[in-house]
Formats: sequence, C-alpha cells, structure tokens
Amino acid sequence: MRTRWMATAAALLCLLSGFIAISPASAAVHVAKYDFENGSTQGWSARGSGVTVGLSDTAHSGDAALLVQGRTATWHGATITPPFEKGVTYTVTAFARLASGQPPNTIAMTVQRTPAGGSTTYERVGAGTVTDAAWTELSGTYTFTADSTDLQLYVESSDATSRYHLDDIVITSDGDPTRSGLASDFETGTAQSWSPRASASLTPTTAVAHGGAYSLAVSGRSASWDGPSRSVLGAMAKGSKYEISAWVRLGPDVTSGNLGLSLERRLDGTPAYQRVAAPKAVAPGEWTLLKGTYTLAHDVDLLSVYIESDGGTFPFYLDDFSLTYIEPKPIQTDIPPLKDTVPFTLGVAFNRAQTLGEHGQLLLRHYGGVTPGNDMKWDATEPEEGRFTFTEADYLVNYAAEHDLKFRGHTLAWHSQTPDWVFKDGDRDLTPADRALLLQRLENHIRTLVTRYKGKIAAWDVVNEVIDENRPDGMRRSKWFEITGLDYIRTAFRVAHEADPGATLFINDYNTEWPRKREVLYDLVRKLRAEGVPIDGVGHQLHVNIEQAPASNVEDTIERFAALGVDQQITELDVSVYTDFVSTYDTVPQDVLTEQGYRYKELFDVFRRHASQISSVTVWGVADDGTWLSFFPITRLNPPLPFDDELQAKPAYWGIADPSKLPPLTRRLTVPAGTIVVDGKRDLEWDLLPDTPIARVGDLSAGFQARSTGAGLYVMAEVRDPSNDKNDSVTFEAGGTPYTVRRGGTHAHGFPAHAKRTDGGYRVEARLPSGTAGTLRVTVHNASGGDDIAWNGAPTVVPAIKLATASKAAPVVDGTVDALWARSPEIRTATWIQGTTGATARVRALWNGAGEHGGTLYVLAQVTDATLSEDSPNAWEQDSVEIFVDPGNGKTKGYDDDDGQYRISFSGRQTIGGTFDAFAIKDNLTSAARIVPGGYVIEAAVTLPTITLAKDALLGFDVQVNDATGASRTGAVTWNDPTGQSYLSTARWGVLRLTK
Repeated sequence: MRTRWMATAAALLCLLSGFIAISPASAAVHVAKYDFENGSTQGWSARGSGVTVGLSDTAHSGDAALLVQGRTATWHGATITPPFEKGVTYTVTAFARLASGQPPNTIAMTVQRTPAGGSTTYERVGAGTVTDAAWTELSGTYTFTADSTDLQLYVESSDATSRYHLDDIVITSDGDPTRSGLASDFETGTAQSWSPRASASLTPTTAVAHGGAYSLAVSGRSASWDGPSRSVLGAMAKGSKYEISAWVRLGPDVTSGNLGLSLERRLDGTPAYQRVAAPKAVAPGEWTLLKGTYTLAHDVDLLSVYIESDGGTFPFYLDDFSLTYIEPKPIQTDIPPLKDTVPFTLGVAFNRAQTLGEHGQLLLRHYGGVTPGNDMKWDATEPEEGRFTFTEADYLVNYAAEHDLKFRGHTLAWHSQTPDWVFKDGDRDLTPADRALLLQRLENHIRTLVTRYKGKIAAWDVVNEVIDENRPDGMRRSKWFEITGLDYIRTAFRVAHEADPGATLFINDYNTEWPRKREVLYDLVRKLRAEGVPIDGVGHQLHVNIEQAPASNVEDTIERFAALGVDQQITELDVSVYTDFVSTYDTVPQDVLTEQGYRYKELFDVFRRHASQISSVTVWGVADDGTWLSFFPITRLNPPLPFDDELQAKPAYWGIADPSKLPPLTRRLTVPAGTIVVDGKRDLEWDLLPDTPIARVGDLSAGFQARSTGAGLYVMAEVRDPSNDKNDSVTFEAGGTPYTVRRGGTHAHGFPAHAKRTDGGYRVEARLPSGTAGTLRVTVHNASGGDDIAWNGAPTVVPAIKLATASKAAPVVDGTVDALWARSPEIRTATWIQGTTGATARVRALWNGAGEHGGTLYVLAQVTDATLSEDSPNAWEQDSVEIFVDPGNGKTKGYDDDDGQYRISFSGRQTIGGTFDAFAIKDNLTSAARIVPGGYVIEAAVTLPTITLAKDALLGFDVQVNDATGASRTGAVTWNDPTGQSYLSTARWGVLRLTK
C-alpha cells in the first residue's frame, strides 16, 4: 500500500502535463508548462457560454496547440486553476496566434480571484497585439498577498468573437514553491484559501483554537466527504515527499466521530482519491492530530487536500494545517544489496510513487522482484463490468520489464476489494442459482488480465485468502464460496492457465504458519491438484510480529507443503513491532527494533534452509514510510520493514544481510515460582507454559523454561539434536556462573541435574543455586560439529501459575446452580488489578466433548456484589464477569484467532473480545445471568471448535470481576493475571486442567 525527492541543481520533477524543473541556483523554477503534446487540453477549459476549447495542429512548437472559439464576449476564452500561492512571485509566458482570417486584436492573460472578505478582482498579467500571421509572446509577472479563493488564470480578447490559438504556456518562479511548504492557522480571521467540497460552511471562529485565537468551524456538511478543502497544486512536486498534518476537534454537542486526511488529484477531469491519514477517533473536547506522508507520483491538473469523516456529517473544527517538504536522505550505497545475500528472488511490494526518486533507487538496488500492492486488484482494474482500467498496472509492468524485475500479479480473485457489481444482477444480490453468471464474470476478468500481461508476469496470486479454519469445512464464507462453492477456485486456475500457460499460478493465504490453517489449506490444495486443477504453488503471506508465530511453525509449514511438490513463495512478509492490536508507541524503542532484526534473521535462516522449496520471498513494502500497518488494524506507528522512513538500513536489514552486525540483544523471560522434581521427566509444571524457543541452526534446535525457588532456579531444556553424541550439552549461565549438563548425564558437582533421552534429542533438568537476578544465558552445544545455539535474556520472577481443574459434565445454562457444579473444585478471584476491595466471585468450571473435534467449556461465577450498575456506556465499567479462554494455552503476548474474552454483565449483556473484532469466536458464547440476594450468578458455555477436549488437556484460563459504582469501575479482581492486561495478552492467564 504505500515516497522522494531531493532535487539537485538540474533535477527535473514532473508535474501537471509538463514539468517542474529545478534549474541552476540562479535560474527560475518552472512551476508548470502546458504544451498540449499529450493529446489533451491539460486542464484548460472554456470560460463563457458557448465557448469551446480543443486542440489544433497549428502549433508554436511540436504538433499541437489550443484552439479557442465560440466566443461572444471579450472575457470569454480559456481558463485554468493556476498553481499560485500567496506571497510568491510568478512569471507567466504564453504564445498566442489568431486563427486564419481574424483581424488583429489584443490578447490578454488575466487572473480572477476573490480576496477573503472582499470582492472578486480581475488583475492583468500580460497582454499583446496578436495577428493571424505569426505567433506573439505574451509575458508578465503576478503575485498576490491576501488570502484568496476562486483563483483562475484565463486568456481573453479585445475582440468579442475572435478565434485564437495558445501554445507553450509556462509558469516560473524565482523560488521553489514545492519546497517552501504551506500553513494555515486562520489567525487572519479568514478561511485562508480553504473552501468547501460541497455545501459545507467554513467559518473562522474564536470559539475554540488549537493554537492562537482562531480555528475554522466546519458545519452544514452534506456527506462524509464534504468539508474543508485546500488546493496544493504547485506546492507539491512529482516525486517529492511531504508531511501533511492538521489538528481537528469535534463540533459542539458531538460526542464521537472519526476524521481523516485525504487528497484528491485529477488529470483531464479524471479524479483519484488517496488517503494520507486514515480516519481516527476524535475524543470530545480534545484536539486530535491527523498526520501522514504523501508522495505525488502522477501528472495532475488539480490537487487538493481535504478533511473527511468515515461516516456522518457532524460539524468539526480545523486548525494549524501544514504541508512540509521532506528533504530526502541519499540511499546507502556502502551496504550489500539484499538481493545478493539470499539464494532466491527477493521481491518487494510497490506502487508508482515507489519507482521515483530515492525510493526507486532503493528498490532497484535491493530487490529483484516486485508485486503491486493494490493496482491489480479487481477494484483497480475493473471497477465497472467490462470497463477495464490498466493505467497503473501497465506502468508497473512496464517498469518491471524495463528494469529486469520479476513480476508477481496480485490478485485475481479475492473476497475483499471486489466491486459490489460483481455479486449483483441490477439491484438484486446473486444467489447460488446465479452460479454460471458469477463464474462467467470471473472468467472474463481473469482472461482479460492474464492475456494482457502474458509473458510479462512470471507468477499470479490467482485466488487469495480462501481459508477460514474456524469453519467446519475450513472454507471462508465469501460471496464467491456461498454462490459457487469451490468452483470459483477451479475456474480461476483453469482460466489463468489457459490465458498464460507459462505463468506460475499460486493460491495465497495468511496464517498458514499456524497448524490448523496449514492443514486445511494443505488438504484443499491436495484435493484440487488431484482433480487436475493447475495449482503450481502456495503463497505464505507471513504478516508476523516480533514474537509470533514461532519460526519453527514457519519451517513446519514449508516442510509440509514440500510433500505436495508445489512451488512455495513467501508473498507478503513484514514484522510488526507489536504483539497485540491495541498497543502503540510514540517512538519505537531501540531494543524492540533490535529484536525485530533478530526476528528477520531467524525467518531468513528458515528460508535459506529451504531454498530448494522456496523460489521467492517478497517483503511487503519498500520502506517503513509506506506500510499498510500504519493504518491496520489501528492507526499507529508501526515500522515493520528492513528500511526506515528515511530509507536507511535498520537492524531488520542486517538480520537479512549480515546478522553478525546486529547489536547484542537481551531478551525477556518470565520465570514463575514453582517446584520441580529434577529427574529428567517433564513435570506437569513445565506444561503450564510453552517452551521459550532458541533459534535453530542446521539440525540443532531447542526450547527451555525456568522456575524460581528460594533455593535457586529450576531450568529445563528440550533439545532436538539427531547426532546422539554423549558430549552434547546445555550450559545455563546464571548469576555469572556457568552450569553445564551433558547429554550423557554428566555435569559439574554441586547442583542437581539430570538428562534423559527423547525422540530425536534429549531433555535436561537442573536446579541452579543462583540465577533469579541479572541475566540468564542458555547455550546448546553440538559436540559433533556445527554452530552452537544460544539465548540470552533477563529473567523476571512472577508468582506461580495457578492451576485449577474442571470435571466432565454438561450443565443446563440457565442461571441456576445445578448439582453438577459440585463435581469441580471452587476457585476464587483474589488478585486485585484495581482497588483492593469490592465485588468478587466463586468460580467453577466443567467441560464436555462434542464428537470427534471440539467441545464446550462451562463456567459458573457466583458474584458477591451488593450494588449493581450498568450506568457506564463502556461494558468494562459495568458490573460484569469476564471469562478468558486460550484453547491452546499458548501464553502469547496478544491473542490468537481462537483466544477469547467473554464478558457477561449482571443483566446478561454480552460483549466479546478477540482478534479483528473477535471474528473467529463471536458465536462461541451462550450465557445466562440471574440476580440473587447479595449479588448475581453468571452461567456460561463457551464452545471450543478448534481443539479436541479430552482428559488432561490444558487450557489457558482466567476470570475477572468488574465492580461498578455508578458510571465508573471502582474495582477489578482476577483469579490469576495480575497485569490488568488480560484483554490484550494471554501470557499471564492461569491454567485449567480437564479431568474426568
């Protein structure tokens, strides 16, 4: 989804239909040139009724000029909105010639503008006597100093009916307006060149202000896109990067609303709209900053920035707008090209803007393949049935061909970014009875695209994101699937193969590194290939974060699909610095960026090990200033790529190119209290947490854990090492002292330790006399040769993980406490996360299996709470019980798709939290609530379709009671998690063990 540019003394920056030329320091800057050689009027239009403006072959230079005719008044003629800014002096030159047979007269260039608070003025720029015998140069200078609107540059004639030609109209300036920036603070008491997009009213006001005394009040809006707009034509140069920002505030009596910053550009009357800052929530009574960067990548004859909402027409205020040119840093040429450091094609997602300036230089230096982020999706290429638009796609494909870059087409069929018309017949929604119609539309679309680029596109993502592993059959319930079943997939691959038999065809999806989705996709690909569907490859998107998913999962996925004999590609790689969907940094800490670098290292270690199965790895963005993660799932600072906002190499770059240059990293390790029997066996205590992985090298990999005790530190390591050398070892260095346990069972005297053989490796356990302070280093040594693997971190001691049990039974969920509940022991909420007194609960859990897969977890909470309230509009500030369930007990910072937060208020109101609006779990909860003397009872059933419930299974589990007083939450208490972050992270939840 997703910048440019230092102009040196002789650089050319294209703008409008001509160009802005940065000449030597003493020369003028060419702001715009209109030579009409591209076959259009380049934004010039008729002024006056009956006037026509078109092209003629009577040219001053080249092959075309403008012909103006049909005039009936002296002020009739040709007009354009000029790229003029207040306080800048411009020189305007043009060449004019009368049409054959017209008598000599005066042709003049004039500016019409309306000063703020004043009357429209008409100001002469230049004029001359013109004949039909030769071209005459018109020239003059122009500047204005008052805030103004309705600027027009037009050409008129002293003869009311004269026909005339215009050519080679050039606007220059002594300075460079594309670098000086713009600002609006409204302190003049005027709208400062802002105007409404439709019916909105813009009024300077002193009612509120972000800075100074004035702001701009926006009211009377007719649509979400209606509001204040400001022309920035002439203030931005093609290929240059700008920061655009504005402060906004909700209008009077508006309690909520989202506002964003967008940009409209046009060329020859064709509009395009681009988001600069995604709409974000604006808190009542507070100013909110909207900010983003933008690179102009197209020729334009209209360019304006505007504020819009994502819904509604509520009033708001605008203040302290700025547009600032960003001076680019040169790219680094003293570092290795990334594409030369890997044994497969290294690609990158890109758009037109990223082919310009320094971004283009960075792309060509480091990448050997490209994928369009959005410009080949259905909404971009066929917005209306049969009307194809290929301008952007053609540009990108031709750019790749010109620079010998391998091109991946993305994407032919997807549930998202597909226009509504595809699934409509007029106003009627298509149904399965319309299967043939929908498949024909799919065939027409794919055949058109693939045929157009036959031989130019090496690989296509034919279908994208078809799996929903939370469904019984594993298929996403897209409109494609609901209407055609699997036939849309079959048709898409068949048609793509027929259109270009030489292209490699991929099925592409995200989260394929997770076992459940991996297996569903594997089964689908195997089934369709067995039918003869020409699926050549599987694309793994790999939108991951600095902790999840484990690199071992990625490796397992690659190895799994290798068994099918398909090509594999990593198609959309980026590494978020966040482990959840809520947190945000003002500035990302350096240690987090270092951790990101190590994450890239371990991923590329996997890719290199499997280079024979992986033909390409594509990074999803050229640099951090152009990433979709700036806006998804929320607007926040999220730099996920190898190069930063200024195109400079980060630790993520070195994680790919040369990990030896990564700075040292001290990781973090949570060490619960606990007691272990040191005998080499894996106690239940170890299973309460997942092992912390140590990055694999060759065939050597490991995971480990630690528990704190008053006598020192219990440690355990599970090592996978097929060499079976008795001198293999694990060394735990704690408190500055190394403790080594060998695979053969020997270790230094003075501490209890044990080693035990396992399938494919061995396990060691030990109790170290120190190590709960300072750092802990774990080194795994392969005595048969090869590199050691190691982990280095700082342990943090926390209380023991609480373990509860749930018996097998299926109560009726009606708010009545059945006798069945007595089968399970009671647990109590006693870990205060807000306050120290208030409502608490006695909790029990039961479970029941349901066929071969899945089952139900039942929870009873008997709450003691004398005063009950739902006065707050926020569910978490009402008297309620929250049940947290992690079916896989992953203990992750963040939620997996099947992790859930299930909240039930005392009156029975349900609210559910999970990833992406809890899309995978929102239907899992059934509950009942009953008010009883002194409190209330919550009974809940949570279906768990992603696992098989059975005796001894372990679930991540916790319960929280929220205590409300009036409209505020005054207390909150959990069973285990002391962090107050249960809604974000499963890492500190307790554990529930299923029993008979």
